[in-house]
Amino acid sequence: MGEGTRLAATTGAWIVFEDEAGQGLRPPKARTWAPRGDTPTVRVSGKGSGRVSMAALVCYRPGQRPRLFYRVLAHHGRKGERRSFSEDDYATLIVAAHHQLHAPIILCWDNLNTHHSAAMRVFLTRHASWLTVIRLPTYAPDLNPVEIGLPDYEARIRS
Repeated sequence: MGEGTRLAATTGAWIVFEDEAGQGLRPPKARTWAPRGDTPTVRVSGKGSGRVSMAALVCYRPGQRPRLFYRVLAHHGRKGERRSFSEDDYATLIVAAHHQLHAPIILCWDNLNTHHSAAMRVFLTRHASWLTVIRLPTYAPDLNPVEIGLPDYEARIRS
């Protein structure tokens, strides 16, 4: 991370952390307490099929307020429909952040297979003039402010 901090200071770049999350839309099944012989019934409307995915970028630069960019996609479970973000979705999010920030970006992200794909490598080399990528270790939620929440991360930085 020291390499990215020095690079950001010399180039005026934003340090950007990325993470993604997903949630199924099917209601949870659970057991609950009820009097003997009186089985509880929970009524749910709709099929509950599908999934919601979100990707977020948290952006930092000294002397500036932090910025948050995110995208939410709903996946309806249709045949052939992707259940997560594609390389194009990540590229669109990164380019949108760059247009809003008006500065180079140092992108810190995890080792998700989509981040290593051939299409993503082409995108990264095509935008190497303003985009630098630093890969986080395999499992390092303490290094990624998107994982632990922005207020917690800022409190850790101050202490």
